[in-house]
Amino acid sequence: MSNQENCVPVTRLSQKRAALSMVTPEPATKKRVVLGEISNNSNVFENEDLLCREFEVPKCSKKRKRVVNEDVCEKADDPQMCCAYVSDIYEYLHQMEMETKRRPMPDYIEKVQKDVTSNMRGILVDWLVEVSMEYKLLPETLYLAVSYIDRYLSVNVLSRQRLQLLGVSSFLIASKYEEIKPKNVADFCDITDNTYTQQHVLKMEADLLKTLKFEMGNPTVKTFLGKFIRAVQENHDVPKLKFEFLANYLAELSLLDYGCIEFVPSLVAASVTFLARFTFRPNVHPWSLALQKCSGYKSKDLKECVLLLHGLQTGRRGGSLMAVRDKYKKHKFKCVSTMSPYSEVSDSFFNDV
Repeated sequence: MSNQENCVPVTRLSQKRAALSMVTPEPATKKRVVLGEISNNSNVFENEDLLCREFEVPKCSKKRKRVVNEDVCEKADDPQMCCAYVSDIYEYLHQMEMETKRRPMPDYIEKVQKDVTSNMRGILVDWLVEVSMEYKLLPETLYLAVSYIDRYLSVNVLSRQRLQLLGVSSFLIASKYEEIKPKNVADFCDITDNTYTQQHVLKMEADLLKTLKFEMGNPTVKTFLGKFIRAVQENHDVPKLKFEFLANYLAELSLLDYGCIEFVPSLVAASVTFLARFTFRPNVHPWSLALQKCSGYKSKDLKECVLLLHGLQTGRRGGSLMAVRDKYKKHKFKCVSTMSPYSEVSDSFFNDV
């Protein structure tokens, strides 16, 4: 695996891009982002003791029958939406997200780690968001990298000095999996200001792959979010583009919080959709029968996750982690992180619709 960082298949498109890059030079590299030694002094999350709960299995780990309404979730006249197969595809993804081998322990900080805390994890993920922006990586790459980090830390004790090394090695593997033109080892060493050598990164990459048992294709929040967004947009009750950006903003905030690990990705995606609708129309019930059929979740199933996400949105949780907030302050994302969320979500919204 250590010699595969440059093994990118040569296609006509890649040859064309290579020819164009010789004519139009790439812009100068931005100033490197360096994480440095991760400290546990900053109070990233309030009430960290609330996170120290002992869960033996992930939330919603029991199998449930999900009824998918293809007419709501996908456009029947669009062959690229796989209308004929969408029910089977998402049922398979739901089964995959609950497999133990693809899930991190929801309490690994308390039960496995001795030197790494939830605050340090939040700082690391916040830095990875900056790295993904600097290197223009796909959102799917970021989500996968974070999932690799959590799965690794669930079974391996790690010192805080090596946490950033785990982060860049996870990004290296995720970029190989998702990107058309992945970054190489030298790029990820450079982003740490060469704190680690290429040999360090390659050794951690091999150790990480061994831990993952080469099971790298697990579904993430991003996998399910697009489907739920399309279901909402069929109703024409929210501005499409701005709603999509807001949902993606809330989903990326969920990556920062160790407390979100206990929920399976589809439940987090459904909770993100619930909270995004509430942000736009706080006086209207955010959930609907169509979304319930599309996601397989009732509004009461989402309560705990929605309230956690709402704490992130309002800044009551992870308020000092700014990379995601700064990212979505930009005009190209419709400045959705500057939207003023309501201070409370009514309990009545968690009753069945």
